[in-house]
Amino acid sequence: MDGARTSRSFEALAARPHADVLIIGGGINGLATFRDLALQGVDVALVERDDFVSGASASSSHMIHGGIRYLENGEFRLVHEAVTERNGLLEIAPHYVRPLQTTIPIFSTFSGVLSAPMRFLRHGSGVHRERGAALIKIGLVIYDSFSRGGGRVQRHTFRGRKRSLAAIPELNPDVKYTATYWDASLHDPERLALDVVRDGRAAGADRARAANYTAAVGVEDGCVVIEDAVTGARTPFRASVVINASGPWTDLTGAALGHPTRYMGGTKGSHIVLDHPELLAATGGRELFFENADGRIVLIYPLKGRVLVGTTDLEHDIADAAVCTEAEVDYFIDLIGQVLPRIEVRREQIVYRFSGVRPLPGHGDVAPGFVSRDYRIENAPLPGGDATVLTLVGGKWTTFRASAEHLADRALDLLSLPRRRSTKGMPIGGGLGYPTTERARQQWLTAHGADLPAARVATLLDRYGTVASSVIDALSDDGDDHALEHAPGYSSGEMRHLAVSEDVVHLDDLLMRRTSLAFIGGATRDAVIEIADAVAPVLGWDAKQAGAEVDRALDAVHAADPTWAPSDRTVA
Repeated sequence: MDGARTSRSFEALAARPHADVLIIGGGINGLATFRDLALQGVDVALVERDDFVSGASASSSHMIHGGIRYLENGEFRLVHEAVTERNGLLEIAPHYVRPLQTTIPIFSTFSGVLSAPMRFLRHGSGVHRERGAALIKIGLVIYDSFSRGGGRVQRHTFRGRKRSLAAIPELNPDVKYTATYWDASLHDPERLALDVVRDGRAAGADRARAANYTAAVGVEDGCVVIEDAVTGARTPFRASVVINASGPWTDLTGAALGHPTRYMGGTKGSHIVLDHPELLAATGGRELFFENADGRIVLIYPLKGRVLVGTTDLEHDIADAAVCTEAEVDYFIDLIGQVLPRIEVRREQIVYRFSGVRPLPGHGDVAPGFVSRDYRIENAPLPGGDATVLTLVGGKWTTFRASAEHLADRALDLLSLPRRRSTKGMPIGGGLGYPTTERARQQWLTAHGADLPAARVATLLDRYGTVASSVIDALSDDGDDHALEHAPGYSSGEMRHLAVSEDVVHLDDLLMRRTSLAFIGGATRDAVIEIADAVAPVLGWDAKQAGAEVDRALDAVHAADPTWAPSDRTVA
């Protein structure tokens, strides 16, 4: 029965194996393009070989940002677009995208002013020089200028040593200045992506079909062959336009489609999540954003009562699994000590690790930190037929709406169809009607809280935005809803609702992408078993299969941790 839900998604495609557009890749860029095309009335289908938003899109630094450091690369167009999109997402997705105060500790005044132009001209070659206050000031002035005309974030400020240490007492006392500016945090990237696919399906009804655990595995008579990743069933699928939005796996998808490419050259980025109250308090609720002596950018970021530390930028072969190595952990702990020297960090305080590969273009001998974060669209014919393949090279969370619009426009041109509406300014999912003032929030809670305690309704609103209304209805209808003992803040009915309404196939889908349990370190064996027991009846799992899902889920949660060695298995 494990494959039942996937088979239904696959069968919806197999029953009508054609569409105007087939999108391959269920990360944020593919899902956003799916939503955009559905809103234009296009018959569109999407397939994702694993779970939705389980690849590169699930390995982000949880930020929506303009990318101030990309100015040094000369990527002014990208930064301007990213800042514009950041401001837009603060408006259309306020349930998950929120202003984030960011502080840069600075230990010199003029360092880097002369070397920065040379790094720009040489794309990162040569000797690195620390970015000093003067260079950072210039960058922030330009950065702020891109927010003129409707930006929701404040302008940057500079502080000297005395005021900097007063604001952040644990900061390294050798600091000379701090620069503080505002970007945006992305509290739940996976849930925002699920809102995007939900919107697409609602807009397109039966003309907008999306299937997770469905892979594109080849070409046959001008059709893309799709395969149910659980049952192994296959069918040819015909489309006039095929969009390859596979992120770091773009070249692998191209090879499967009979069009080998060498577009990609992604780098690995790892993160750790710490349960460390002292470090959390030291951040003062802000992100600390700074550079190592080698020029790589590092962040310390409070989120969900934990502290996220990232990220590395290392060359990586996409054929290898991405893991957060012990050397990377050493690197993070050392850097925390450089910026907050009085705070001790121990490995046992790490509750979660994750690592992914950025979908960057091939870059030859260009240093990883100087590889363009911009995107482009390539096109080629699908072998054996009349279809055109559009390939997205690059792309990032912040610009997903804009890149999807560009992809959708290219597809519409090929189909000779007009654009009906823009997605600019259109609320996403639970951002529609989301209360952004305290008065509006209280009104919403009162209107939707008849059957649940007020605190529970508030938690659900924070967790799902206004989509919480459907969760509340489901909990009211569930005859056996009760608080979970080992997953505080969640209930059995909530897990069942997510399982049946959000394409859950495996238990790790729930732990890692429908909830934040893995991120906060809450996916303990006891919690995982309890959740499996709650959802097994609605997913059709017997005891043996539920046990297998527990083992799979624990392995998935710890997949980026090379030290993970389960001591016992639920299923022998």
